[in-house]
Amino acid sequence: MSADAPVATENSDYQSLWANKYRGATVEDLEPPPALSCRPTDPISHALMSGLERDYTHLTVTSESNRALLGYISIPRLQQLLKEGKVKDNDPVEEAMQKFRRKGTRYKVITLQTPLEELEEFFNGGVDGIGKQEFAVVTDGSRKFVLGVATREDLEGFVKRRA
Repeated sequence: MSADAPVATENSDYQSLWANKYRGATVEDLEPPPALSCRPTDPISHALMSGLERDYTHLTVTSESNRALLGYISIPRLQQLLKEGKVKDNDPVEEAMQKFRRKGTRYKVITLQTPLEELEEFFNGGVDGIGKQEFAVVTDGSRKFVLGVATREDLEGFVKRRA
């Protein structure tokens, strides 16, 4: 073990590994693409084509009136639902979307300034024990504007590029 190796203590072992892994980078360093949103009343075919055209795996679903974030569509899950006949391409997005639970749920706000250590913890289910996450909706600090979507693949790609 070299003299420069991080010393693992009960609370610092993961932090030391993360600090070496991300070197102070934030979500902004991932350069997340702008979020692609659809409405609950849009046809599933529109959401599917929009996501596939841009090579997106997740689309946010926002309300018609005030663009409030209601949930999301996973393109792979949507393709599976169509294949199984559980939805049709002319059904509204709301038939297949995953809704965000509002009542009694604390949300981890992910902004462009969120350290990548926190994003990794979020992906691994470390925030309120809600389970592993495949993507994060990136918002401004007040959660009024959806700025983009960061995925686990974005984070893994960032680490590979810096190695």
